[in-house]
Amino acid sequence: MVDLIGRSLAAEETRAGEVLRLEDVQDRYDVSRTVAREAVRVLESKRVVTSRPRIGITVRPPAEWNLYDPQVIRWRLASPARAVQLRELAELRAAVEPAAAVLAAQSADTVARREALGHAHAMADAAGEGNAGAFVAADTAFHRTLLRSSGNRMFAQLAEATEELLHGRRDLLLMPDKLDDAAVASHLELAEAVAEGRAAEAAACMRAILEGARTETEELL
Repeated sequence: MVDLIGRSLAAEETRAGEVLRLEDVQDRYDVSRTVAREAVRVLESKRVVTSRPRIGITVRPPAEWNLYDPQVIRWRLASPARAVQLRELAELRAAVEPAAAVLAAQSADTVARREALGHAHAMADAAGEGNAGAFVAADTAFHRTLLRSSGNRMFAQLAEATEELLHGRRDLLLMPDKLDDAAVASHLELAEAVAEGRAAEAAACMRAILEGARTETEELL
């Protein structure tokens, strides 16, 4: 229910500033008043709408939504504005993940360094087998490990946004048919740089990975 409404709002079927009544939500989605009220409560918690007595449910401008919320990211990726969402996520990653790689190389514990290497090797195995699902799962785990092992808790919370982007690329068919050997090699080089504490090299590898992903996505849009 929340997904249905969120997707329609992300697609601007109801535009920012428009006011709905709870009865409108009930009628449009054929649900009870209780279900409609709970859906509105969830949307309000994500800053997608505001609900006021005697005024109604007002759709907020997308710039005011909680754009880091994984569900909101999913809605925007499914909308006609997906190119904007992909660009904004790529820019966010470019600003954060090289710095996270530096911090991970400087301060990650032995377990995290070993995990990053393991995920990079899992990516290589999946690429060799042509298994896109396993490749994305290992890629997601790799970037989550680096963000969390940076020691910066705000960076760590961006892992969910990165995960939505990586899964979104797969679901939207924005990955090449043949999994990229260069991307695999870059992830292995990055994992080794982090494991050996080579911070500058880790940042350079991360920038190369992100630029490659951005280029691939733009070519397939």
